[in-house]
Amino acid sequence: MASAAAAISAALSSLSLHPPSRRSHLFNTPLFCSSSSSSSSIRFHTVLKLAAAPRDDIDTSFFDNVDPNAEITFEPPAPPEGYVPPPAFDELPPESEEAIAAAYEEIYGPAYSGESVLGNDIYVMDTKVKKASGLLGRKKREKPNDGFEERVVQVRRVTKVVKGGKKLSFRAIVVVGDKKGQVGVGVGKATEVVDAIFKSAVNARRNIVTVPMTKYLTFPHRSDGDYGAAKVMLRPASPGTGVIAGGAVRIVLEMAGVENALGKQLGSKNALNNARATVTAVMKMRQLREVALERGIPMEELWQ
Repeated sequence: MASAAAAISAALSSLSLHPPSRRSHLFNTPLFCSSSSSSSSIRFHTVLKLAAAPRDDIDTSFFDNVDPNAEITFEPPAPPEGYVPPPAFDELPPESEEAIAAAYEEIYGPAYSGESVLGNDIYVMDTKVKKASGLLGRKKREKPNDGFEERVVQVRRVTKVVKGGKKLSFRAIVVVGDKKGQVGVGVGKATEVVDAIFKSAVNARRNIVTVPMTKYLTFPHRSDGDYGAAKVMLRPASPGTGVIAGGAVRIVLEMAGVENALGKQLGSKNALNNARATVTAVMKMRQLREVALERGIPMEELWQ
């Protein structure tokens, strides 16, 4: 089989106008000389058919009148009508010192010499440097300007037992709200306190809920909520009462914009569970107009 493959490859290379290429090595490769004679013969005849079959799908008539040894000069396309080439760099008028100083100040800020060409504060650059880097040279994170305020409820140090010992990290509970009826509770863990607060704030923004309120900035009706072993009781209050609640319940109500309400923690004192129980109680509330619309009656009949 090997001798027959060598004879066929030599015949094919003698008929070609080019020197023998990889085709002869392809026929001499031991890939086709396997232990099974039937499979090797099938592969061998398949390769012969592929090599001898003409390729009609490739159009090579373009290269009939091309001399590969001729030198081809590049001719750029003609510019469009009305095209005016820009002036060269060395042909521009020289810039004044004031223009150079203004451009430098626009890019790098005011100079340390105490003079500003654009009328900026000479301490702006120092302020930017201080804002960019926080404590101990760490990069300070910028809070998103989306109208939500953040309030840290609790930061605790937690440990996780791993193979090599205990891994210390921090868990932060943050409540975000716009004081217009939108509030969210989030929790996050990280090895640094700043990172944990940032993660919990992002998590809180993903769990925003709407708090139903009346024109007196109180609840439309009473509601109770529980989360785990924590139970929270929420009651509406008359104008001027204020927010009478404590712990995480007070923070959630203040960030939601509630000004008159009564709140009480009845179960566990866990801050996270009480905050989430408050959100659960708020989600059970409905506006009076929604209830009247569902019942198909005017709002005045709800108090009869």
